Amino acid sequence: MAPSKSEAAYTLLHERITDGTFSSGYRLVLGTIAAELGCSVVPVREAIRRLEAEGLVTFERNVGATVAASDTTLYLHTMQTLAIIEGAATALSAPFINSDQLTAARSINRIMSDLLVDFDASRFTELNNEFHAVLYQNCPNPHILELVHRGWNRMAVMRSSSFTHIPGRARESVAEHARLLDLIEAKSPAATIEQAARAHRTNTLNAYLAAANLPASPL
Repeated sequence: MAPSKSEAAYTLLHERITDGTFSSGYRLVLGTIAAELGCSVVPVREAIRRLEAEGLVTFERNVGATVAASDTTLYLHTMQTLAIIEGAATALSAPFINSDQLTAARSINRIMSDLLVDFDASRFTELNNEFHAVLYQNCPNPHILELVHRGWNRMAVMRSSSFTHIPGRARESVAEHARLLDLIEAKSPAATIEQAARAHRTNTLNAYLAAANLPASPL
Protein backbone atom coordinates (compact mmCIF):
# COMPACT_ATOMS: atom_id res chain seq x y z
CA MET A 1 0.00 0.00 0.00
CA ALA A 2 1.33 3.42 -0.95
CA PRO A 3 2.20 5.74 1.96
CA SER A 4 -0.19 8.58 2.77
CA LYS A 5 0.64 12.03 1.46
CA SER A 6 1.45 13.15 4.98
CA GLU A 7 3.83 10.18 5.44
CA ALA A 8 5.45 10.89 2.07
CA ALA A 9 5.99 14.53 3.06
CA TYR A 10 7.43 13.49 6.41
CA THR A 11 9.83 10.98 4.81
CA LEU A 12 11.03 13.53 2.24
CA LEU A 13 11.62 16.27 4.80
CA HIS A 14 13.18 13.96 7.37
CA GLU A 15 15.69 12.63 4.83
CA ARG A 16 16.64 16.09 3.57
CA ILE A 17 17.11 17.42 7.09
CA THR A 18 19.19 14.51 8.38
CA ASP A 19 21.37 14.22 5.26
CA GLY A 20 22.13 17.95 5.32
CA THR A 21 20.27 18.96 2.16
CA PHE A 22 18.18 21.27 4.36
CA SER A 23 20.65 22.82 6.83
CA SER A 24 20.00 24.50 10.17
CA GLY A 25 17.86 27.59 9.71
CA TYR A 26 16.57 26.51 6.28
CA ARG A 27 13.04 27.83 5.76
CA LEU A 28 10.49 25.19 4.83
CA VAL A 29 8.02 26.71 2.39
CA LEU A 30 4.83 24.66 2.49
CA GLY A 31 3.66 25.59 -1.01
CA THR A 32 6.98 24.67 -2.62
CA ILE A 33 7.13 21.31 -0.86
CA ALA A 34 3.49 20.58 -1.66
CA ALA A 35 4.07 21.38 -5.34
CA GLU A 36 7.04 18.99 -5.45
CA LEU A 37 4.94 16.22 -3.93
CA GLY A 38 1.86 17.03 -6.01
CA CYS A 39 -0.41 17.51 -3.02
CA SER A 40 -2.07 20.27 -1.00
CA VAL A 41 -0.30 22.03 1.86
CA VAL A 42 -2.38 20.13 4.44
CA PRO A 43 -0.29 16.91 4.52
CA VAL A 44 2.91 18.99 4.42
CA ARG A 45 1.72 20.94 7.43
CA GLU A 46 0.97 17.67 9.23
CA ALA A 47 4.47 16.39 8.44
CA ILE A 48 6.06 19.60 9.69
CA ARG A 49 4.13 19.39 12.95
CA ARG A 50 5.43 15.87 13.41
CA LEU A 51 8.99 17.00 12.74
CA GLU A 52 8.52 19.89 15.15
CA ALA A 53 7.46 17.43 17.87
CA GLU A 54 10.66 15.47 17.20
CA GLY A 55 12.80 18.58 17.57
CA LEU A 56 13.95 18.70 13.96
CA VAL A 57 11.90 21.77 13.02
CA THR A 58 11.03 24.98 14.84
CA PHE A 59 8.08 27.25 14.13
CA GLU A 60 8.08 30.99 14.73
CA ARG A 61 5.28 33.44 14.20
CA ASN A 62 5.81 35.63 11.13
CA VAL A 63 8.73 33.41 10.11
CA GLY A 64 7.22 29.97 9.64
CA ALA A 65 8.87 26.58 9.85
CA THR A 66 12.64 26.29 9.75
CA VAL A 67 15.12 23.47 10.32
CA ALA A 68 16.16 23.48 13.98
CA ALA A 69 19.42 25.18 14.84
CA SER A 70 22.36 23.13 16.05
CA ASP A 71 24.16 24.43 19.12
CA THR A 72 25.82 23.35 22.34
CA THR A 73 22.62 23.76 24.35
CA LEU A 74 20.70 21.47 22.01
CA TYR A 75 23.50 18.91 22.21
CA LEU A 76 23.53 19.13 26.01
CA HIS A 77 19.79 18.66 26.36
CA THR A 78 19.66 15.85 23.81
CA MET A 79 22.53 13.91 25.37
CA GLN A 80 21.12 14.33 28.88
CA THR A 81 17.79 12.97 27.65
CA LEU A 82 19.42 10.08 25.80
CA ALA A 83 21.48 9.16 28.85
CA ILE A 84 18.27 8.60 30.79
CA ILE A 85 15.94 7.07 28.21
CA GLU A 86 18.51 5.06 26.27
CA GLY A 87 19.87 3.69 29.52
CA ALA A 88 16.36 2.52 30.40
CA ALA A 89 15.75 1.14 26.90
CA THR A 90 19.04 -0.81 26.99
CA ALA A 91 18.24 -2.29 30.40
CA LEU A 92 14.75 -3.32 29.29
CA SER A 93 16.09 -4.71 26.01
CA ALA A 94 18.92 -6.72 27.62
CA PRO A 95 16.94 -9.88 28.53
CA PHE A 96 15.79 -10.18 24.92
CA ILE A 97 19.18 -9.74 23.24
CA ASN A 98 20.12 -13.09 21.71
CA SER A 99 23.57 -14.56 21.01
CA ASP A 100 23.52 -13.49 17.35
CA GLN A 101 22.84 -9.89 18.34
CA LEU A 102 25.59 -9.97 20.93
CA THR A 103 27.98 -11.33 18.32
CA ALA A 104 26.93 -8.58 15.90
CA ALA A 105 27.47 -5.91 18.55
CA ARG A 106 30.92 -7.27 19.44
CA SER A 107 31.83 -7.33 15.75
CA ILE A 108 30.82 -3.68 15.36
CA ASN A 109 32.85 -2.75 18.41
CA ARG A 110 35.93 -4.57 17.04
CA ILE A 111 35.67 -2.55 13.83
CA MET A 112 35.41 0.61 15.93
CA SER A 113 38.53 -0.46 17.80
CA ASP A 114 40.37 -0.97 14.50
CA LEU A 115 39.41 2.56 13.45
CA LEU A 116 41.31 3.97 16.41
CA VAL A 117 44.58 3.37 14.54
CA ASP A 118 43.63 5.62 11.61
CA PHE A 119 40.76 7.54 13.17
CA ASP A 120 37.73 8.39 11.03
CA ALA A 121 35.25 10.29 13.21
CA SER A 122 32.39 10.08 10.72
CA ARG A 123 32.67 6.31 10.23
CA PHE A 124 33.23 5.79 13.94
CA THR A 125 30.00 7.67 14.66
CA GLU A 126 28.04 5.59 12.14
CA LEU A 127 29.26 2.39 13.77
CA ASN A 128 28.55 3.80 17.22
CA ASN A 129 24.93 4.39 16.21
CA GLU A 130 24.68 0.86 14.84
CA PHE A 131 26.15 -0.59 18.03
CA HIS A 132 23.68 1.13 20.32
CA ALA A 133 20.75 0.30 18.06
CA VAL A 134 21.51 -3.39 18.59
CA LEU A 135 21.43 -2.88 22.36
CA TYR A 136 18.15 -1.00 22.63
CA GLN A 137 16.20 -2.38 19.67
CA ASN A 138 14.51 -5.15 21.67
CA CYS A 139 13.10 -2.75 24.25
CA PRO A 140 9.52 -3.97 24.87
CA ASN A 141 8.26 -0.50 25.83
CA PRO A 142 7.30 1.26 22.58
CA HIS A 143 6.96 4.66 24.27
CA ILE A 144 10.52 4.60 25.59
CA LEU A 145 11.78 3.32 22.24
CA GLU A 146 10.02 6.19 20.45
CA LEU A 147 11.72 8.70 22.75
CA VAL A 148 15.11 7.11 22.02
CA HIS A 149 14.49 7.42 18.29
CA ARG A 150 13.50 11.05 18.74
CA GLY A 151 16.74 11.68 20.58
CA TRP A 152 18.79 10.12 17.80
CA ASN A 153 16.82 12.16 15.27
CA ARG A 154 17.83 15.30 17.10
CA MET A 155 21.44 14.15 17.06
CA ALA A 156 21.16 13.52 13.33
CA VAL A 157 19.99 17.06 12.61
CA MET A 158 23.19 18.36 14.20
CA ARG A 159 25.14 16.21 11.73
CA SER A 160 28.30 16.71 13.76
CA SER A 161 30.16 13.84 15.34
CA SER A 162 31.04 14.28 19.00
CA PHE A 163 34.23 12.37 18.22
CA THR A 164 35.35 15.09 15.78
CA HIS A 165 35.73 17.38 18.78
CA ILE A 166 36.82 14.76 21.32
CA PRO A 167 38.73 12.05 19.40
CA GLY A 168 40.43 10.95 22.63
CA ARG A 169 37.05 9.84 23.95
CA ALA A 170 36.75 7.18 21.23
CA ARG A 171 39.11 4.70 22.89
CA GLU A 172 37.27 4.98 26.22
CA SER A 173 33.95 4.56 24.39
CA VAL A 174 35.05 1.25 22.84
CA ALA A 175 36.13 -0.04 26.26
CA GLU A 176 32.80 0.97 27.78
CA HIS A 177 30.97 -0.79 24.94
CA ALA A 178 32.82 -4.00 25.78
CA ARG A 179 31.89 -3.60 29.44
CA LEU A 180 28.22 -3.13 28.54
CA LEU A 181 28.23 -6.27 26.43
CA ASP A 182 29.85 -8.24 29.26
CA LEU A 183 27.12 -7.08 31.64
CA ILE A 184 24.38 -8.05 29.19
CA GLU A 185 25.93 -11.42 28.44
CA ALA A 186 26.29 -12.11 32.18
CA LYS A 187 22.58 -11.27 32.63
CA SER A 188 23.44 -8.61 35.20
CA PRO A 189 20.62 -6.84 37.05
CA ALA A 190 18.70 -4.29 35.02
CA ALA A 191 19.74 -1.47 37.35
CA THR A 192 23.43 -2.29 36.78
CA ILE A 193 23.04 -2.31 32.99
CA GLU A 194 21.02 0.91 33.04
CA GLN A 195 23.60 2.65 35.20
CA ALA A 196 26.45 1.56 32.90
CA ALA A 197 24.59 2.66 29.76
CA ARG A 198 23.68 5.99 31.33
CA ALA A 199 27.24 6.61 32.54
CA HIS A 200 28.57 5.78 29.06
CA ARG A 201 26.42 8.45 27.43
CA THR A 202 27.14 10.98 30.19
CA ASN A 203 30.89 10.40 29.88
CA THR A 204 30.75 11.38 26.21
CA LEU A 205 28.68 14.45 27.03
CA ASN A 206 31.08 15.56 29.76
CA ALA A 207 34.12 15.07 27.52
CA TYR A 208 32.42 17.30 24.94
CA LEU A 209 31.55 19.94 27.54
CA ALA A 210 35.10 19.88 28.91
CA ALA A 211 36.49 20.46 25.40
CA ALA A 212 34.18 23.47 25.13
CA ASN A 213 35.32 24.73 28.56
CA LEU A 214 31.84 24.26 29.99
CA PRO A 215 30.85 22.68 33.33
CA ALA A 216 30.03 18.99 33.45
CA SER A 217 26.47 17.79 33.35
CA PRO A 218 25.01 17.28 36.86
CA LEU A 219 23.13 14.20 35.64
